[in-house]
Amino acid sequence: MQRINVFDTTLRDGEQSAGVNLNFEEKIEIAKQLERLGVDIIEAGFPASSQGDFNSVKAIADTVRGSSVTGLSRSLQKEIDISWDALKGGAEPRLHVFIATSPIHMTHKLKMTPDQVVEAAVDSVKYASQRFPHVQWSAEDACRSDLDFLVRIVEKVIDAGASVINIPDTVGYITPQEIGHIFSYLKHNVPNIDKAKLSAHCHDDLGMAVANSLAAIENGAEQVECTINGIGERAGNASLEEIAVALKIRGDFYQAETGLKLNEIKRTSTLVSKLTGMAVPNNKAVVGDNAFAHESGIHQDGVLKEKTTYEIITPELVGVSSNRMVLGKHSGRHAFKEKVKELGYTATEEQIKKVFKEFKELADKKKEVTEDDIFALMTEEKIGSAVKYYEVETIQVNYGTTNIPTATITMTNPDGELVQEAATGSGSVEAVYNTLERIINAPIVLKDYRIQSITGGRDALAEVYVKVLFNDVESSGRGTAHDVLEASAKAYVNAVNRILNRKNRSEVAESKVHI
Repeated sequence: MQRINVFDTTLRDGEQSAGVNLNFEEKIEIAKQLERLGVDIIEAGFPASSQGDFNSVKAIADTVRGSSVTGLSRSLQKEIDISWDALKGGAEPRLHVFIATSPIHMTHKLKMTPDQVVEAAVDSVKYASQRFPHVQWSAEDACRSDLDFLVRIVEKVIDAGASVINIPDTVGYITPQEIGHIFSYLKHNVPNIDKAKLSAHCHDDLGMAVANSLAAIENGAEQVECTINGIGERAGNASLEEIAVALKIRGDFYQAETGLKLNEIKRTSTLVSKLTGMAVPNNKAVVGDNAFAHESGIHQDGVLKEKTTYEIITPELVGVSSNRMVLGKHSGRHAFKEKVKELGYTATEEQIKKVFKEFKELADKKKEVTEDDIFALMTEEKIGSAVKYYEVETIQVNYGTTNIPTATITMTNPDGELVQEAATGSGSVEAVYNTLERIINAPIVLKDYRIQSITGGRDALAEVYVKVLFNDVESSGRGTAHDVLEASAKAYVNAVNRILNRKNRSEVAESKVHI
């Protein structure tokens, strides 16, 4: 079986999804989970784009030891230097450097001749190779490039020191047959192609990113670039979980495999969904809630008799568990701590103490406390470790069909003072948000509001996702609580705190680079 390297770009290309802006703590948590998943290469970001991205890339490179951490760079010596400063502490530092190769990009964006592009590519790879043990070179918009020019520039950058050649379908234009031809053509026409691995980076604009990635593997790709849940610019990237499971289930056809721990897929998908605020559709392949549901009577009958009649992927393969009760109100801290470790979290004693208290309070309210509940509580604590400028202490809402909804909230402000305010609204949530805005004493625009339950049942935890505009900065926020209104308040305050934390860290708006 051919070994396929998995290059995950959730933290770089995935974060470029509209409305997604992960903070420092969230990026670290996702990187640790990607390491547990067994990803070969983690693209942690674009170090030269902002101080915030530099800091997070450096922290991930210094923390993660089981995966190679890389960062993106344009073909500029200054950006390569910045990337080295961020990545040099990694276990296996590598650089991902790129330049556009299609006629439309060279003419209208770069305003460079083909010869100038070849020279710039070769110079950047040579320069990067002096420091980085691994250099990956990408031909932006490769799938709309002239094939013979692609052969020429690929040969040159391999000679210059590139060990991986990435062929991106930057605009999601290619078809499986066409991308297969490109990879086959490069395999047969680049004289020194045996000195480098070919990689595929596909976008999903026409819904063919996964199919194109698999076609590339059929025709010589030894690496695929993808994201968790297929998130990314515009319609997204190739979905990591779909590619990995396709190779596993159809190993007889592709004769290829990854080194991923497939039973970590569901947990990774859930974490990324929570932290990005991008819900996974119920009908999403591999990780959607309906992926293993059977509605048809004929299907149900067949599965009960023999699962393989209608189920080619077992839930256990990707880590889907049966939300059974794992702990109860009589469970002790030791058992809780062991469950947290089992879920993949590394937590301090202080974090365990705080979340255990929240768990006990939840256990008094719920009949069953599931792994998903504990996962949600732990996630909120881990990602909420940044400074909390505002924190909700108490909330009281009065509502009646013939009364005006009124909210009274007590909250700690940035000076550590307890402030209490009340306000009305046309509904309970609006009353809560009007009260919070009055305490914060600044205009806040609510741009999006979504709510879902963590598990089923009347006593399920509520999870609220919001997007707000505050101080001319847009940010998302999340809140989890047993009560919908409390979760709503937490999400709103979380969004404001995220903006204040970014400002405190002097994080400027990040430049987005698309390959």
